[in-house]
Amino acid sequence: MTTQPITAGLGLKPQHFDAALACTAPGLWFEVHPENYLMDGGPRLAWLQAIRAQHPVSLHGVSLSLAGPDAPDPLHLRQLAQLAERIEPVLVSEHLAWSRAGGHYLPDLLPVPRTSQTLARVAANISRTQDVLKRRIALENPSHYLRMDQHEWSEPEFLQELVRRTGCGLLVDVNNVHVSATNLGLDARQYLDQLPVADILEIHLAGHSADASLPGLLVDSHDAPIAAAVWDLYQHLLARTGERPTLIERDGNVPAFEVLLAERNIANALLHPAIDTREEQPA
Repeated sequence: MTTQPITAGLGLKPQHFDAALACTAPGLWFEVHPENYLMDGGPRLAWLQAIRAQHPVSLHGVSLSLAGPDAPDPLHLRQLAQLAERIEPVLVSEHLAWSRAGGHYLPDLLPVPRTSQTLARVAANISRTQDVLKRRIALENPSHYLRMDQHEWSEPEFLQELVRRTGCGLLVDVNNVHVSATNLGLDARQYLDQLPVADILEIHLAGHSADASLPGLLVDSHDAPIAAAVWDLYQHLLARTGERPTLIERDGNVPAFEVLLAERNIANALLHPAIDTREEQPA
């Protein structure tokens, strides 16, 4: 397992395999969705192992449905644990969302009301996951498009309580914060200021788009360059956290590897000055 420090990384796309394998940018790392590699062998797994031999890799799950009514699927957890043992990822992460209920699967990351009942269920599912993986995971904040009246907790408070109960960490998606704050009329900087700094293990940056039919609504589309407002929020967060592994996500309109690497290099350049301005961490 590599011990080199990691800084800014990229979501790994199949069309970029050769360029990713050959890239020697210092500290470069890659993130993949583990669901694409839950097999015992074959070319796809061999491809990931080749990348892992050259670069650190993070596993970012999209289907554990930690906020759903059902416990994580035991088979899926076992396969994820086997992949983690094989790949030795620098981090495993998932979402504060659900996608599965009663044997039905939905191709989306859906929000939940932040109630005390939901909190207990999510905490139990995180703990089950960490017990099987034998490692700490990071939980990502979701994007929001509609208000829910059932919330009993603010999202930063909800996330902080999950950290306290389970020992998990946080993956702060700054684009999700911006999209949610714009759609719901919230203060994005205030949101970031309420998160527990010591437990932020990773940061995500991505692009978004305006909804074609609902003026003013932003969609977490991952199909565009990172917006100026998101870069501003990122620097605001770094002033609190100091250096944190940061990922550039692009899932639609994927450009050439060199274009994404240039965007990654912007994030990487912002990380190093942040070290000197970070908040002091508790001893």
